[in-house]
This record gives sequence, C-alpha cells and structure tokens, in this order.
Amino acid sequence: MIYEFRTYDLFPGNMPKYEASLTDSLSAGRLDHSDLFAYFYTEFGPLNQALHIWPYESLDARQAIREETTGITGWPPATGAMLDGQAADIYFPAPFNDESITGAHGPFYELRTYTYATGETPAVIDTWGKAIDERRKMSPFIGAWYTELGGLNKWAHLWGYSSLEQRAEVRKEAVAKSVWPPKGAPKPRTQDSKLYMPFSFSPLK
Repeated sequence: MIYEFRTYDLFPGNMPKYEASLTDSLSAGRLDHSDLFAYFYTEFGPLNQALHIWPYESLDARQAIREETTGITGWPPATGAMLDGQAADIYFPAPFNDESITGAHGPFYELRTYTYATGETPAVIDTWGKAIDERRKMSPFIGAWYTELGGLNKWAHLWGYSSLEQRAEVRKEAVAKSVWPPKGAPKPRTQDSKLYMPFSFSPLK
C-alpha cells in the first residue's frame, strides 16, 4: 500500500471556487476508480494550500488508475488557473496504522512532518509502535507514513482533534503522563506542522 500526498498552492481568494470545482469533478466519476482518503485545506501555517491523500495498492496501480482517469468527465478538475504550484510525496504506511479509519475525527487535523538521519526510520517505527496504543487513547491517531522515494527519511503523522483547546490539553497531558513522545525514539532533524480542516467532500471529516 502507498499513499500519495499532493499539495496545491492556490492564489489567495480561490479556495471557495476550488472546493466547488472539486465537488463537481469528484462526483462526475473519479471516485469510481479508487477511494479518496482525505481532502483538506490549511487553517493555520501556510495559507491557501489544499492537500489530498489518495491510497493505492502499489505504484503500478497508481499509474494504471491515473491513466484510466485522465480525460474522464470532469477529471482532472479545471483548477489550473487557481494554482500557484503543486508538489507530491509518495509515502508508505507504518505497520501499526489502522488502514480502515475514516469518518469524523476532527474537524481539526494536524499533519506533522519530520525528517530523520539516514537509517533511523526502522527505529522510529519500532519505538512508535510500542507507544502508539496509549497515545491513540487520548485523541484519534489517523496514521503515520514514511518515504522511500523522492525526499528520503521523511516521517508524516496525522492526528484528529475536536478543537484547538483539546489539542493543547492532549499534548500537555501526554507529556505529563510520559505517554508521548515515544521513549527512546530518535530525535528528528527537522519538524513541520500544519493544521488542516476538511473540505465538505472529504471522507475524513
């Protein structure tokens, strides 16, 4: 299983029009070819960004589906004039993810992206795997993913929160109870955080 995280930078003021265009395009047939995991827009951090996450069985399956959907009614959406840029990352899921997770776990979703030293990803997976069950009791753990293609040594993890107040309380409690961060985990070289909210058509709400 792989996950494609594709980020779009929109020119300011275009987000409502972008959402309307995607609503029409997705309902026109794209979702008949593969499931959408999530579609978000930034609320804090870099503004005017949209992120969609598509899972695929493999890189070959991704390519086949992209070929199938090119030129179908409404796809790709007519959003090119709204975009200032885009970037894509291919991630592999951590073994402790719940691949079936969907539905309402927000409406606030925090995506944190770390980079680690070369060779540290197996230790990250091991230490997180030992600690994640206790941490996910405190707030919804949507998933963690790592790169093996493109920008290497990246680790992304996504959490759901009902409010910004809950996020602050959970993070404080997790540290106070020594639940999180995972004991013995490698220290990241860099850290980035974005707070997203779901579009109306996102499976993660």
